[in-house]
Formats: sequence, structure tokens, C-alpha cells
Amino acid sequence: MSKTNKFKIITVALLCAMVSVNCDTDDSNEPNVDFSGTYTQKDQMARPAINTVFIASGAPKDAFNLTIPSTMGASYQSTFQTRLLALNPAFTTNALGQTAMDMTTLLATDVLNVAKTGTTTFFDGTNVLTGRALADDVIDVELLLIFGGSDGMANASLTSDNVGANDKAFLPAFPYLAAPF
Repeated sequence: MSKTNKFKIITVALLCAMVSVNCDTDDSNEPNVDFSGTYTQKDQMARPAINTVFIASGAPKDAFNLTIPSTMGASYQSTFQTRLLALNPAFTTNALGQTAMDMTTLLATDVLNVAKTGTTTFFDGTNVLTGRALADDVIDVELLLIFGGSDGMANASLTSDNVGANDKAFLPAFPYLAAPF
């Protein structure tokens, strides 16, 4: 095939592509979105993995997800405690000195607290549930509080998911998240 024929084929292909893909300003085919009406909450996930671990799937999880946070503790503390003791029958106190009842009372209200002053962290050894920093290893903290015992050292093989720090540095300004690639 001659260079002229290759050039003609490439030119025809480019013209076909340009004709096939075009932009217009006609928005008449855009969907009409209606945001009026009544909305219901479908999921509670302030604290990652909490309702996944402590509430059974199906109807119990659906009911939990629709519960108003101010009534969650009273409604679900005993369910959380039963599940905690099923996961770790030897649980007495955790690294925060909490009994099973203390811990599950705290966790059953699935809200993310925010410290307006002071440290914002899920748990840093001193501060607990004062918010959540991007670098907080939430799953490790939860595993430590469930399986680590009073000194955080019991059941060492169950107190970490063995996933290290983020592979990219977080940004110093909004949106703070690291670039995906």
C-alpha cells in the first residue's frame, strides 16, 4: 500500500470519527431530576465496619440503618454486646478500660463525633472517638478494642488487618485525599 493510500485511509478514519462524535447544546434529552419529596436514610456508617460486624444482615440491619441516632444506644446496645461476646467470649475490658457494656453502649450509637478543639482522631492511644483523621487506621483500632484485651496485647494475630499506611501522602489542603494514581 502506498503512502498516499495510507494517508487517505487515516484521513477518512479521522473524518468519520469527527462526524460520529459531536457536541451540541440541546439539553432536551437530559433527565428531569426532581429533588422534592420525602427522603429516608438507608445506611448508617459513621464508624466504618461497626454495623457490618455488630448487626446481622437483612431486616435487623435495615431497621438499624433507619433508627434515629439518639435512640440507637437504647435500642441496640444489647445486640452489640451479644455479638461482641460471641466474637470474643473472653472479653472483660479493652485497652480503654471499658467493659463489654461500656464499649457496646458507645458503639451502638453510630455517629461520628467531632472535637472542635483538641485532637481529631478515631483513637490515638489517649483520645478516642473525637472524630476521624484521614490517616487513622480505623479497622486496626476496632480490632484492638474487640480482641486486644485490657492491655491491647492479647490475641495479637487478631488486632490488626496488616494493612499499612496509605501508599500516597495526603494533600495539605482541601480535598486532602491523596491522588488515586
